[in-house]
Amino acid sequence: MPVRLFNSLTRKKEELKPIIPGKVSIYTCGPTVYDVAHIGNFRAFLFEDLLKRYLQLKGFKVFHVMNITDVDDRTIRRSQEKHISISELTKKYADQFFKDLNTLKVKPADVYPRATEHIDSMIRMIETLIQKGHAYVTDDGSVYFAIDTYPEYGRLTRLDRSQQQTSARIATDDYTKDNPQDFSLWKGWKEEDGDVYWESPWGRGRPGWHIECSVMSIEYLGSHFDIHCGGVDNMFPHHENEIAQSVCATGEPFVNIWMHNEHLLVDGGKMSKSLGNYYRISDLINKGFTPEALRYILLGTHYRSKVNFSLDKRHEAQRVVQRVSEIYDRLLDLVGREATGDELPADYTHFEAAMDDDLDAPKALGVFFNWVRKTNSQIAEQSLTHEDALKGLNFIRRFNSVFDIIPERKTVPPEVLRLVKEREAARNKKDWFEADRLREIIRKQGWIVEDTPTGSKCKPIVP
Repeated sequence: MPVRLFNSLTRKKEELKPIIPGKVSIYTCGPTVYDVAHIGNFRAFLFEDLLKRYLQLKGFKVFHVMNITDVDDRTIRRSQEKHISISELTKKYADQFFKDLNTLKVKPADVYPRATEHIDSMIRMIETLIQKGHAYVTDDGSVYFAIDTYPEYGRLTRLDRSQQQTSARIATDDYTKDNPQDFSLWKGWKEEDGDVYWESPWGRGRPGWHIECSVMSIEYLGSHFDIHCGGVDNMFPHHENEIAQSVCATGEPFVNIWMHNEHLLVDGGKMSKSLGNYYRISDLINKGFTPEALRYILLGTHYRSKVNFSLDKRHEAQRVVQRVSEIYDRLLDLVGREATGDELPADYTHFEAAMDDDLDAPKALGVFFNWVRKTNSQIAEQSLTHEDALKGLNFIRRFNSVFDIIPERKTVPPEVLRLVKEREAARNKKDWFEADRLREIIRKQGWIVEDTPTGSKCKPIVP
């Protein structure tokens, strides 16, 4: 079945037809490393992880580029506030970002280009735009893109320029007014920039934020590639500006499919430090969330719908994680841990159809958990055949290759294993008091003992 994705540019679902058959090129907007990324940022990174994992499951070879913005207004301002160099600041927060990605089991991109490593390429693109009449130099050594030279400006965000008057040019990197303005490609050096500058044909200065992504995406993926992702807050002005400057510089279409995820809310509202609901990944891990529970919460809502996060969702999410882990273990016990195969239950067809339809994760999860209920009943009734158990194991493995909510198996400590053996010996002697006493000791060490027809088994307690 073909994969159909909602294209923000055309406002409709379109079949994914890679420019190079079998290979998908993806560019995703990475972090601006002036602070620690929060859970709202990771809503985008996990949606992009889901997209990449599913395309890989479908057999596509994916080449993924995620940029690191290590110079812009915010990084300069924050480095000055902290009285450290911009490179020291951005290294600290980039390192934390990669640590958080690893915690949440996000598959790494193939390339993580940094803006400061591509300044020469940015200067060359700006020179091209000036030569083609799409950009102009101002008296302070800055360069601006002239949006009137690109008639399709505003197509992504449906700006009706006939009803708007182009206002004065804007120098700030990040602005939210939905009105067209000439935007900066290169910022002439100002005293407040300190020692952050590069030499250019227009004098000392630094690139604007928007040109950074155009240059880095084109350098690694070519002037025309398959998919560009980001949050809805990046549609204007960032992505609108990316399209304009890229198309005008190269004469190519730039991107075939634009995909945008919706915002994350906390308890139904905006996240704010002043409200005490501003969460970083480390904050949530310290509050008892597991990476798998966070993945389930953030992936369980369709990426084009707002996701409402709450601390109260921890127990429910971790029960779901435990439930999936338990049926996985049961099926492994039934067919053997080395069992492999390609056959799948009929339910998988419906799971795949949901994911093919613009990554409809809620519908796909509904199919999966309905299958889990049926299979658990069959296991309880001892009516599940070996063949069906193997098909189910294949389903879970494919499911988890996309959602990745089954925790890695913890090794049972030797001391706990010793206690389990002592308890089993007590049960064989029908010394139920001693067996219960040992079970409680094991529980206090963070493990649950389950008695099965094949002997006692141990599993970690889910918080």
